[in-house]
Amino acid sequence: MPTKIRLQRHGRKKAPFYQIVVADSRSPRDGKFIEKIGSYNPLTIPATIEINVDKAISWLDKGAQATETTHRILSYKGILYKRHLLRGVKKGVVNAAEVEAKFTEFMAQHDAKANAKKDAHRKQKNEAKKAAPKKVVVEAAEATSEEAPSAE
Repeated sequence: MPTKIRLQRHGRKKAPFYQIVVADSRSPRDGKFIEKIGSYNPLTIPATIEINVDKAISWLDKGAQATETTHRILSYKGILYKRHLLRGVKKGVVNAAEVEAKFTEFMAQHDAKANAKKDAHRKQKNEAKKAAPKKVVVEAAEATSEEAPSAE
C-alpha cells in the first residue's frame, strides 16, 4: 500500500486550515487517513506549522512519499535536514549529540528568520494604518441648517 504525506483541507470557504496526514495514495483528499502528524494554517504571517518531527521522520523512513507542498513544509521545519543527519548516525559518521546540536542551531536560525519576518509584517501593517486617511464625518446639525428655508 503506497502511502503519502499530504494535506487534508478543513475550514470554511476562503479560510483554509490543513491537517498534515499520512494516507493511502488512493484515498480521496479529505477522506480516510492512517495517522495525523500535524497541522498547517496558511492564513497567519508567517504560516503556523505544528508537526510531530519524530512521526514524520518515522513515516519517511517507512517509505511514505511527501507531496510537493508537504515536502516544502517538511523542509521548512527542518525535518528533512534532521532525517539527513540521522542517516549519518546510522552510518557511524556522526553521533547523536552532534545531530541534536546541529538541529538546535538550525532551529535557532530558523526561528530568528521567522521572528524577523513577523516583525517586518507587523511594522508594515502599523505604517499602513498611520498612513491611511481618516474619514471626515459631517455633522448632522450643519447639514439640516443649510437645507431648511428661512421664514421671513
